[in-house]
Amino acid sequence: MTRTMLIAVALLAAGACRGGEPKQAAANTDSMSRDLQLAPVDTSKPLADAPAAAPAPAPDPPAPAPKPKPKPKPAAKPSTATAAKDSAAPTPAPLGPATLDAGSVIAAAMIDSINSKSNKAGETVTAKVAIDVKDATGRVVIPAGSTISMTIAELHESERKSDKTGKLKLTPTSVSIGGKSYPLDATVDSVQYILKGRGVGAGDIGKGAAGAGIGAIAGKIIGGGTGAIIGGVVGGAVGTQRAVETADRDVVVAPGNAVRLKLQSKLVVTS
Repeated sequence: MTRTMLIAVALLAAGACRGGEPKQAAANTDSMSRDLQLAPVDTSKPLADAPAAAPAPAPDPPAPAPKPKPKPKPAAKPSTATAAKDSAAPTPAPLGPATLDAGSVIAAAMIDSINSKSNKAGETVTAKVAIDVKDATGRVVIPAGSTISMTIAELHESERKSDKTGKLKLTPTSVSIGGKSYPLDATVDSVQYILKGRGVGAGDIGKGAAGAGIGAIAGKIIGGGTGAIIGGVVGGAVGTQRAVETADRDVVVAPGNAVRLKLQSKLVVTS
C-alpha cells in the first residue's frame, strides 16, 4: 500500500507540473490503484515447498599416475691403479716355525748311486724327498724335492752265496729346505738295492786252494802213486766249486731307488 501511495503522489506531482491534465492524472492514479491490488492469497492451502535437489557430487579426481622411479646412476669405474690394488691378493701373515714330531716318516729317492765295489764307509750320498711331508695340521714342513744328505756308515759286499744281504748302513745328517740346511736326527728304515755278482776271479780261486791241497794229500795217502794226481784233480774241482760258492756279490743302490727315513727327534723348520 505504501508503494501505491508513493506512485500516486508522484503522478499528482507530475500532473501539477503539466497543469492541464489533472483529470487525466487522477484517472490514471485511480486506475493504477486498482490494478496494483493483489488477489488475496489462500493461506489455508499447504505450500508446495520441496527442498531443492542436492547437486550431484562431483566425481573423484583420477588418481595421479605413479612417478617413474629414477634410474640408478652407473657406478663409477675404479681407476686402473685402484683396480690393480683391489685385485692384488692380500699379503698373508708370516707363519711361525713348522715342526715335525719324532716318528714322522720321510719318503725319498736316491740321487747318488752306491756300490760296495767302488764306495767306502765315510762317504756322503744324497737323496731327494719324494712327496711333501706335512705336520698334524696339514702344513707342509719338508716340501718334495728337498735334499737329504746321508753318510755311508757301513758298506760291505756279500762274501757268500748264502749271504743275501751284504752290509749297508746309511746315517742321515741334514735336510736342505729352501736353501737352508737343518740337522736331521733320523734313521733309514729301508733302502732299495740289489746284490750283483762279480764273477769268479783269481782271489776267489785262491779261496779254494786250501781245498785242492787237502784233496791232493788225501789222495796221495789213500790212493798210492796216482792218488796225488787224482787227489789233486779232485781237490782242484772241489776248490773251484768253493770259489763259485764264495764269489763276492756287491751291494748296489741305483739312482731313483726308494729310501725310507724316520725321525728320531722333533724337527723344527723356520720359514
